Amino acid sequence: MAFKIQIQARADREAQIQKSLNSPSGREDFYDFRSEKMTLPIIRIGINLPVYRMENFRTFTDQREHIAKENLSLDYFASGQEIESIQQVQHELLVRLARKGVSDSVVPVIEVLKREKQREHLLITSSGVVVNGNRRLAAMRELYSEDHISNSEFGHTNCLVLPPDATADEIVDIEASLQAKPETKLDYDWIGDGQLIFRLVSMGRSPLEVADRLNRSKPEIENSLQALVEADLYLKDWANAEGEYSKIRDDAEQLFKDLPKQIKGKTQHLQDLSRIIAWVLYDNRESLSGRIYDFNPAFGKLATDVLDRMAEELDLSTEPLANEDDDSFDIDLECDDGDRSYDALIDALKNEETKDAAVEALIKASQDAIETEKGQKSGEAAYKALTQVHSKLAAVDLSRASKETYNGIGKQLEAILTISKKLSEKITELTGS
Repeated sequence: MAFKIQIQARADREAQIQKSLNSPSGREDFYDFRSEKMTLPIIRIGINLPVYRMENFRTFTDQREHIAKENLSLDYFASGQEIESIQQVQHELLVRLARKGVSDSVVPVIEVLKREKQREHLLITSSGVVVNGNRRLAAMRELYSEDHISNSEFGHTNCLVLPPDATADEIVDIEASLQAKPETKLDYDWIGDGQLIFRLVSMGRSPLEVADRLNRSKPEIENSLQALVEADLYLKDWANAEGEYSKIRDDAEQLFKDLPKQIKGKTQHLQDLSRIIAWVLYDNRESLSGRIYDFNPAFGKLATDVLDRMAEELDLSTEPLANEDDDSFDIDLECDDGDRSYDALIDALKNEETKDAAVEALIKASQDAIETEKGQKSGEAAYKALTQVHSKLAAVDLSRASKETYNGIGKQLEAILTISKKLSEKITELTGS
């Protein structure tokens, strides 16, 4: 039978804890509070007395999934620490984690407790809120509920108690310090880890200070924050699943941590286009010829090449973006500045009737662009590139061009002639004839 949460009033919890503190069963050194060694009292209390801490970054993703599934307010858990029904939901989330374990190589917490009993004290506040050990408490409660006789020792639990003046920010600091320990870090998914970092920064800590606390580098901390922003953009703007982090918890970490690096230095317009390429590739990762990591160049330095190839495949136009300051423009065949409108491509990806063909074209364009880039490392790359350009120019039919494009076509041809002249001069210099 599942454990049933029964919350005692906060004042009653504090009174019971204080009574136990008058004659503690022992004391233990604790090093993760206020950056100094502190000796905390140990007490033994009934299994029903503690309450789960709702600002729990280990369960953050699962909490958000529950909120989205039940269409609840975002502060559902944050405001429910003293509400039995919400504590019950948190208990079920924690039990699921306790039964699941960390990975295939790590024994689930509930199995360890069943075999070894409680070896590590819970850490609680003076009001009974569990700061460290929420998952273990949930596992002990379940075991006790399943068999009161065999698991009678779980009717009570040993706890270290923090001073009454411990603040909410200091409790977050404790979680961060514990998260920095290698054996603890494994328990967090990348979303929860990023949310912990975000919380620390929101407390006024600089990325460098957070890095020091978590035993990581400053770039790692900054990348985790950026990845969280990219994840939020994907869920809200593309997947129509705002806050549903469970959709990207297991296999998207690499993508969202790579994405900031791939779009760095691009214009906002091209950043947005690059994101869409990445999002589509992620959504269709099962159809890719390799890992999505292999497609980083497609939404990185080759983004405009991918979009141009996709447009050609679908026979969709890519109009130059309007420039109100200057009606002339410079052409640089090596510039990846995203100075064209690809709205027609985006519309095709969003339209249910054209989506499948558009996705297929984008994947093919990504593969071709990457393969072409690889080929450019060979000695025949220049010849192959010019052959492709010649083929495209030979296929141009000016008789079908609209009058409003004549001016633009003329400028393009002038630029092509200029580049062709420079290339001819270079080949003459190289061959000596």
